[in-house]
Amino acid sequence: MSSLVGKKVGGKTYYYLVESARVDGEPRIVSQRYLGSAEDLAAAVAARDAASLPERTRHLAFGEVAAVWEMLTRLDVVGLVDEVAGARRSDAGASVGTYLALAALNRLVDPRSKAGFAEWWATTAADRFTKIPTRVLDHRRFWDAMHLVSEADLRAIERRLAERMIDLFGLDVSAVALDMTNFATYLDTANGRAPIAQRGRAKQKRSDLRLIGLGLVVTRDGGIPLISHAYPGNRPDVTQFTTLIDELVARYTALTSADGPPGEITVVFDAGQNSTANFDHLAASTLRFVGSVPPSDCPDLLTRPATHRTPVDGFDGLTALEARRTVYGTDRRVILTHSPTLHAGQARGLTQTITKAGAKLDELAATLARGRTRRGREKVHAEIDTICADPWLRRVVITNLTGDTPAEHRLTWAVDQDARAALEEEIFGKRVLVTDRDDWPVADVVAAYRSQSDAEFAFRQLKDPHVVSFSPMHHFTDHTIRVHLFTCVLALQVAHLMRRHARHAGLDYSVRGLLDHLAGIQETVMIYPSTGGRPKARRMLTETTPTQDRLAEIFGLARWAPRT
Repeated sequence: MSSLVGKKVGGKTYYYLVESARVDGEPRIVSQRYLGSAEDLAAAVAARDAASLPERTRHLAFGEVAAVWEMLTRLDVVGLVDEVAGARRSDAGASVGTYLALAALNRLVDPRSKAGFAEWWATTAADRFTKIPTRVLDHRRFWDAMHLVSEADLRAIERRLAERMIDLFGLDVSAVALDMTNFATYLDTANGRAPIAQRGRAKQKRSDLRLIGLGLVVTRDGGIPLISHAYPGNRPDVTQFTTLIDELVARYTALTSADGPPGEITVVFDAGQNSTANFDHLAASTLRFVGSVPPSDCPDLLTRPATHRTPVDGFDGLTALEARRTVYGTDRRVILTHSPTLHAGQARGLTQTITKAGAKLDELAATLARGRTRRGREKVHAEIDTICADPWLRRVVITNLTGDTPAEHRLTWAVDQDARAALEEEIFGKRVLVTDRDDWPVADVVAAYRSQSDAEFAFRQLKDPHVVSFSPMHHFTDHTIRVHLFTCVLALQVAHLMRRHARHAGLDYSVRGLLDHLAGIQETVMIYPSTGGRPKARRMLTETTPTQDRLAEIFGLARWAPRT
């Protein structure tokens, strides 16, 4: 038994650590250790407390990086890529699959150039649980890996990944949405090594930049991309439709062949893909479809009174009527729908357009009123026509130009409220759907068409500069650009799988919201002073909220957490 005993010597107390035991049945002191005075004990305790405090600490990103790595691991992206691309080179820091998986991880979490990857990696805890050191993450290693994957390899990898996602997560692929967009790049005009980047009709309004086109086929079940197709940015979307359709047929046939005859799959697309050739190509395939045509293609339907429309089950305020019309040379089922929400949005848009045009007309009227212009009547009319180029604007804005000479020209304008009311009644809120699904209720056709928003959302996500972003894109050859696009689409696949996985577990967040919650789970590294030898480090996770605890459980973060 140990005890602290004080002994007075010369009026001052000194302390001993005494060990007592029974000897021959009697208590005896068997050992004692001199500790010193009270001041000595206080100094020793202070020194011990100081030694128990860390010398420095670091906070590392953990939650979002570990969750993405968990998803990449579940999909076995590294193994699948390496299986297709070949064995790791002896002089490589890591395998090709590892570099592509890391590129996708960074695209999702914190998009940056390959040159900045190693610096970012050092701010995360990923080197601990992936066993991938920063020293092998030089940007040139990424470029070497990208050059080892051919375009044919990328197609094979994408096909196998899609099969694995469908099988592992039980994705419903009975209906998919197809859409296309383009991305602006900063490639130099004189760069002839990237013919995929061409000037065309820029959807980001950057017609001065070279564009890269991208088509996607995504599931209605979670908006997961299954097929991607990169093409030169000067080619119209409609010309790429058959390529995506043929790939979709090939993949769906391969997916279902093992389970018997292929079932029916419905592809959803918007009017931007419409052409007689594309509809004929669809008819020759095994696919069914839901699309749309411009309302102006069915003017007689637009004039039908609202009383002819009936409410659509499951859609608040939506009404519809059915008919048969010849669409691109074939008699087809068409459905006219009217949405109060769309109607109100278009009305607001027209008001904004009138306001902007009105400001320009007022400016022109003021210029003419000063009487100092030399523009002839034809030139003034041409400028008015340019201002009022919008078809809806031309129907509702009345302009009046008077005077015979430039000095006498005067301009007045007004909004014809009767014409605006007629326009709203005829067109606003209306959409014309076309389908070969004669067996589906109207509500199912509407629901299928609205899934087109899944593809549109995927493109908006790729244009988000902070999460799953196409930019920055610092590649200058056709091949590296295509590999870069592959990693972007892979990041999008993982992001939407994560969102779907969390939603099925009861947590419905956007991709950014999900990552923000996960980013709150950080790893703290505490470095303690050396007591002889190397300094000791202790790792632990920061305190978490109930939501973060739930996300940690959903994405299996315990597997990657530090051992405390």
